[in-house]
Amino acid sequence: METLQQIQHFFNKGYIDYRPGLSIDCAIFGYHDGELKLLLCKNKVITKWCLPGGFVKRAENLDEAAARVTAERTGLGNLFLKQFKTFGNPGRNSSPGIFDEDKFNELLGVKIEADSWLLAETVSVGFYAITDIVNAQPKPDFVSSESAWFSIDSLPELGFDHGEMVKAAISSMRIDLYHFPIGKNLLQPKFTLKEIKLLYEVLSGKKLNATNFPNKLLALGLLTKLNEKRSIGGHRSPTYYEFNHTPYQKALEEGLVLV
Repeated sequence: METLQQIQHFFNKGYIDYRPGLSIDCAIFGYHDGELKLLLCKNKVITKWCLPGGFVKRAENLDEAAARVTAERTGLGNLFLKQFKTFGNPGRNSSPGIFDEDKFNELLGVKIEADSWLLAETVSVGFYAITDIVNAQPKPDFVSSESAWFSIDSLPELGFDHGEMVKAAISSMRIDLYHFPIGKNLLQPKFTLKEIKLLYEVLSGKKLNATNFPNKLLALGLLTKLNEKRSIGGHRSPTYYEFNHTPYQKALEEGLVLV
């Protein structure tokens, strides 16, 4: 939704196109220079940072809704998306002092009535996605003031129950690392073994054996050695590798024991 007319239609008659009471919230993780970050959005009428999200359209399933939200927020498609938890505590929509009603009326020229479809209790399905920050282009929409990356070690106070969501997303992602090779979207097309080891150390939050971990990736057929080295001078130029697409996709679908 990019225009005032679209926003006004959404608030007045959005229930025609969207399912009332069912939303998606996405924890979009980005990796760059050895640091794991999270994409957050700031709304023009909501005073705290939040995860990007939105209502599910009537014509789409949950996976399609999550893919749409992440694509709209990052500018990227085909991300690794994983549903991790559903959030439905009573009153989860309420957050004292978070909503500026005067600014809302001024900005949109719309007043939310007490019986509005938007005020119903909402259940949110949490997904996480991963991407390389270099290629991602966060795009705030009409009612968003900004989108920005934050280190997971220094997140601002989040609105609603999104702090709980982030903790659950990180925990789920680290468990999934044991079974799915979810790092492809966080590295450049070609990389060194040192770079992929650092990536999985940051994602998992633990140190990995410098020899055993890369050897396991190679033994599983997930990596292909390239006839190319990174030029860093001297005689220790590291060899480049790339993900082997077919085994990688199979591992994403069927799972494996990785770290």
